[in-house]
Amino acid sequence: MLTFVVGLLYLVSGRTVRSQGATGSRFVCNAIPPGAEPGCGYDPSGNRLQSSSPGEDELRNTIIVLRETILQQKETLVIQQGTIKELNSKLARCEAAAGESPPGRSRGQGSRRKEYGKNTMGDLPRDPGESIDQLGKTMQSLKGRLENLEQQSLRLPSTNVSAGSVSALTPLPLELRELLRQRLGGLETQLLRKVADLEEEKSQLYNETAAHRQRTESALNSLMERITELEKSNNAFKSPEDFKVSLPLRTNYLYGRIKKSLPEMYAFTVCMWLKSSASPGIGTPFSYGVPGQANEIVLIEWGNNPIELLVNDKVAQLPLSVSDGRWHHICITWTTRDGFWEAYQDGERLGTGDNLAPWHPIKPGGVIILGQEQDIVGGRFDATQAFVGELSQFNMWDRVLRPMDIVGLANCSAYMPGNVVPWVDANVEVFGGGSKAALEICEDRASDS
Repeated sequence: MLTFVVGLLYLVSGRTVRSQGATGSRFVCNAIPPGAEPGCGYDPSGNRLQSSSPGEDELRNTIIVLRETILQQKETLVIQQGTIKELNSKLARCEAAAGESPPGRSRGQGSRRKEYGKNTMGDLPRDPGESIDQLGKTMQSLKGRLENLEQQSLRLPSTNVSAGSVSALTPLPLELRELLRQRLGGLETQLLRKVADLEEEKSQLYNETAAHRQRTESALNSLMERITELEKSNNAFKSPEDFKVSLPLRTNYLYGRIKKSLPEMYAFTVCMWLKSSASPGIGTPFSYGVPGQANEIVLIEWGNNPIELLVNDKVAQLPLSVSDGRWHHICITWTTRDGFWEAYQDGERLGTGDNLAPWHPIKPGGVIILGQEQDIVGGRFDATQAFVGELSQFNMWDRVLRPMDIVGLANCSAYMPGNVVPWVDANVEVFGGGSKAALEICEDRASDS
């Protein structure tokens, strides 16, 4: 471009000298004083020559047009440099955001953001979905501006000069375009990484929310089931625990069943109220059988034998007497340590012993039957061992209760349901003609007295 302009200047400022004896023509170039217009001729001494030649006027106008074109191109380059600076500043802010620096506003960029009418690289919204949309819009905007810059660099204003229609085209330097492309490529990579992180965070939040919702729904469903059970129970009894199970006949098909099973235990306490006048022997108030051992825990009075406690089919005789047809409160405690046991009747400890299945853990997952002794888990009952009478407040704990706790249960001064098996209407079902009836044991026991 500069070579072309200098050639034109030499062409215009030269003076035509024609030789009288020559057949051709030649041009003589003179120096131009500083600050002078290149379109005016000057003699060798620097004095301006007046020329009224139409060709020289045309060339002078062409040079003026070219100067204006160069100034326009210069202004375009200045605008492009400003745009590049803006992109660099936005890239720096994006890099700062990608480095998880605290979001904030830059005073130096506030006016620029207001100028474009939107915050393209400012504080990210807290919602991951909004962040992804905002970053996507920013990326599309930067790509569009880069395409516009490349198109402008390839389509700069051109001016037709003289008859040859010379095009003044100055593309954006290759190094600058490559640097801009690299910067925007790095920016795109960082934005995609940020979008991926936000998507992952959004997925984690969704999973945590779904898990929390599932736990909440499960808890609500359990609560609703419990409320339903209580409502059903309250329809029949004053409260869920104020009832009794009646087993009036000595048969092998009349019994009750506890819906809950036992965990593995290294100690237990079982308490109940019972009333029986059967003879000989009251039978089996309860039994617990597990696969491989039907007599894991059994309380039985069979024939003329005393009441016996079986643990893992090992036997201990208990000094209890409850066959007088009145309500009695009995509690049995046992611990695997040395097989130590205790027997309480109406709050008074009547007997203790040891070496009853020592160091044997109570196995889990069995079946608790009220009123029958099991020969196989949950069945094969013997009518001669069936309990005849009434049962209430059958509770079981996985520890040895203190004597004061047992006394409180016996004299109705404390209410302490079993932590392993509580006496609740919904937890007990009866078969073969057994029945459940309302009973407030303390009031009924007082009337018996």
